[in-house]
Amino acid sequence: MRGKRYSDETIIKILKEHESGIKSKDICRTHGISASTLWEWKNKYQGMEKSDLQRLKL
Repeated sequence: MRGKRYSDETIIKILKEHESGIKSKDICRTHGISASTLWEWKNKYQGMEKSDLQRLKL
């Protein structure tokens, strides 16, 4: 099993970029992720804020 490359906070920042209108292709190229990874993150973390993550971790 591989280690986690991106923290939850970083993933949320990347998804905020996507929500702001930056194209998926550009985000994937900038952060070195695949399109499928972006969509998996979107399904899991969409709409979350940092405070939501803190509640999940407790």
